[in-house]
Amino acid sequence: MKKLLLTILGLLFLFGSLPAAAATTAAAGYRIGPGDVLEISVWKDESLTRQLVVPPDGVISFPLVEDIKVTEMTVPQLRREITKRLSDFVPDATVTVMLMQVNSLQAYVIGKVNKPGQFPINQDTTVMQVLAMAGGLNPFAAPGKIFVLRRQGGKTVTLPFNYAEVVKRKNLEQNIVLRRGDVIVVP
Repeated sequence: MKKLLLTILGLLFLFGSLPAAAATTAAAGYRIGPGDVLEISVWKDESLTRQLVVPPDGVISFPLVEDIKVTEMTVPQLRREITKRLSDFVPDATVTVMLMQVNSLQAYVIGKVNKPGQFPINQDTTVMQVLAMAGGLNPFAAPGKIFVLRRQGGKTVTLPFNYAEVVKRKNLEQNIVLRRGDVIVVP
């Protein structure tokens, strides 16, 4: 089954229907987030086919199954949940859930970089990689005072990042893998 999913994702990527980030993150147990585009269909029932954008609250509506909070679910988990909820109305339903676009994996860079803004990430993108996407630090940046803002458990935490040390191959553990919504601040 997993091999079939990877083959389908690869074909979708080749034909331009799925961004590269989606192909890699879907295969690695990607968790659905706000802004992602899903296509949900039930085999042999066109009335139960929908393409949906996950709203900011993470709750989607699908016929016969009521509302489902999909954020933090994987695609297989969502497929199982819809199949279970449909079972009273459509016995032995074959449900397909496809991740069409990954829009929720974003990190942000503000401050003294050459191109501040919002950047797409995947599940392995580090601070240095996003700083490179932002065009690097400008001459007025304070490379030893950079930090990452991260929402964790309902609170915002600050993670220090010393660019000067990392480029000298010191304290490389600072070059953390970013998460959805992280903000890199370059004073």
